[in-house]
Amino acid sequence: MNPSHQRVLVAEDLQDTRESLQELLQLKMGLEVDTAADGGIALEMLRKQRYSVLVTDLRMPKKTGMQLIEAIQAERIPVTVIVTTGHGGIAEAVEAMRQGAFDFQVKPADPQHLSLVVKRALESRALQDEVAALRAELQGLHSFQNVVTKSPRMHDIFELIGNIADTASTVLIIGETGTGKEQVARAIHTASKPHRTGIFSAINCAALPETLLESELFGHEKGSFTGAATQRKGRFELANGGTLFLDEIGDVPLSMQVKLLRVLQERRFERVGGSESIAIDVRVVAATHQALEKLVKEGKFREDLYYRLNVIRMEIPPLRERPEDVAVLADLFCQRYARPGKAVPTVGPEAMAVLAKCEWPGNVRQLENAIERACITCTDGVIAVKNLPPDVARRTEGGKHPYQVDLSRPLTEQLTELTSAFEERYLRKALRKTRGHVGKCATLTGLSRRSITDKIAQHKIDKAQFKQD
Repeated sequence: MNPSHQRVLVAEDLQDTRESLQELLQLKMGLEVDTAADGGIALEMLRKQRYSVLVTDLRMPKKTGMQLIEAIQAERIPVTVIVTTGHGGIAEAVEAMRQGAFDFQVKPADPQHLSLVVKRALESRALQDEVAALRAELQGLHSFQNVVTKSPRMHDIFELIGNIADTASTVLIIGETGTGKEQVARAIHTASKPHRTGIFSAINCAALPETLLESELFGHEKGSFTGAATQRKGRFELANGGTLFLDEIGDVPLSMQVKLLRVLQERRFERVGGSESIAIDVRVVAATHQALEKLVKEGKFREDLYYRLNVIRMEIPPLRERPEDVAVLADLFCQRYARPGKAVPTVGPEAMAVLAKCEWPGNVRQLENAIERACITCTDGVIAVKNLPPDVARRTEGGKHPYQVDLSRPLTEQLTELTSAFEERYLRKALRKTRGHVGKCATLTGLSRRSITDKIAQHKIDKAQFKQD
């Protein structure tokens, strides 16, 4: 749509009324006014041209005023709507306002009153447009290749991505579960001048057994193993000219590490069951939440592969170490998960205070899930504490329970709540350390597996958030 200021569209099937409204708005208010004889024409004009205000009749052929409002909401067309109706349609007009109309006028519209309403509608639209522009500008200031942040540490990473844009250097990304390592990898791909025209291919190395992982990475020849009915290209071959993201590289078996090392050294490989050496030009980005140096000392990760991967190292800080990102990410997720046809929700001050104080063990992914839930349960456009997930709403600074002494309640009752909050925090920390492994968690805490399982269910803890990135 072409930008235009103070432009009004009048949708009215009666020619005399349409021309009368056009004359009023043009001659007496000095506005640019276009007209449409029915709702269908009006919708097409709204899609092609930017209007500040729509003045529409409710009862029109092809598409009624109510249907027009529904389409505007569904397509999120930025226009403020004033409806006009006869005396018998006041109930419909009230319903139109519930659906998002700014105001309604009973026909025949009083010129002075209509002028006042249109003026207020124009002011409202100007304010909404200004907020939208400021929001877009803010995201532009704090974003890089679709990664939104205000953290100085993250901006240092963006600077490093810019520095390696002309190279094909291998990158190793280190960070906790849910910190957004794949988003950073995609940013590297998008910024990479030699490889951004190719595809970005991602594979979770921990999700496949060794035999399948080899075939997935290198492909296979027909008949190379049972079930190999046709030749299949692997991720390295498919990503040729682009970027291959190897997530959870620390979980690759030692035997596969040898083959990966060879590919990184020689930039060549053979398909499983094949003898042809295939040359590739691929930017490899690997990621892990594990300390590879420790795995090397324990003999679980090859030292030569570690140094081959660790050419450009990027360490993504957890969300708890970049609290300035909570608000900007929450705003981004509100826009992402806003219901179709509804205004984008905003986070209320009390809810934002809770978000700012949460430890976020699941990092950005946990915040995203929390905002998605809040957008679904929020009914008035403002996210309150009650709309947040219980495990987030109960947390304050340092993960402590927001405990307040209440002399109107029994001491035992309050002690029970405090004990439960401490138990949940203790269990989450143990699960995070053991990556959600119940057996290891039981050993670490001195509790039985059954007890750990019961407590996970009691506190409604999702183990999956501690297992995968």
